[in-house]
Amino acid sequence: MIDKKRKMALAASLSAMASVQGGASIAKTLFAALGPAGVATLRTGLAGLLLTVIHRPQIRKFTREQWLCVLFYGFSTGAMNLIFYYGVQRIPLGLAVTVEYLGPLGLALIRSRKATDFLWAILAGLGVALIVPWSKQHTANGVDPLGLLLVLVAGVMWALYIVSGRRLSQKMKNSDATTCGLCVASLFILPFGILSGDLFHLTPKLAALGFCVAVLSSALPFSLDLFALKEIPSKVFSVLQSLQPAFAALSGLIFLRELLSPTQWLAIMFVIMASMGAALSHD
Repeated sequence: MIDKKRKMALAASLSAMASVQGGASIAKTLFAALGPAGVATLRTGLAGLLLTVIHRPQIRKFTREQWLCVLFYGFSTGAMNLIFYYGVQRIPLGLAVTVEYLGPLGLALIRSRKATDFLWAILAGLGVALIVPWSKQHTANGVDPLGLLLVLVAGVMWALYIVSGRRLSQKMKNSDATTCGLCVASLFILPFGILSGDLFHLTPKLAALGFCVAVLSSALPFSLDLFALKEIPSKVFSVLQSLQPAFAALSGLIFLRELLSPTQWLAIMFVIMASMGAALSHD
């Protein structure tokens, strides 16, 4: 039997994924008015301010080593969010998250020395091969090569985010790490938001929607994940995270009416299966 806290942790992890992808759907609807840079600026900036008010980190007590870790974590977080938003502007949300997830999956496979992981890499490769627009009619299927490239780069940033986040979590409290990391990320993204001119179109309504994105995509899921990680093994957490592409595809279907072909759904399932296999076989 699974105890009550374990059930709550599992529910928290699933809720965090639903929250992230729901926030991504709202963010995509704001691109027409604020652009990817403007939305990314609002997401990280408002989330950083909100968590600063809640946690009030004592930054004067941070050591030089802690600040270096925060800067690395904040840069990878900001780059991941900004590049992903530019990518998801061009391709459906479900496909974007599927390709982006190759970053964490590749990191797990590189760190593992098991022969069976070669099979998971092949399965993930098949998934990507089904997504990549080999024909010139990519726009008809809603798949843009540049969009795929951007989310792939965002996936690399996601892997760096994981590496820097793990190191940072060993140097300081999770609440301080998340709060300061998001503030640094917002400072990294802010120049893009200003230079693009997107923020000059901000209205009270758009600001309110941007706040919703900040809460749903950053503040709430990060808090839920921290709770989940305290109650369930990291392997179980990793398996659950492999469902992110499915949550993204469903969110895109429900909120954005982004229809995927059977081949694209099959590609998503291949990547999910590869992610689950890699997580379950990891010691």
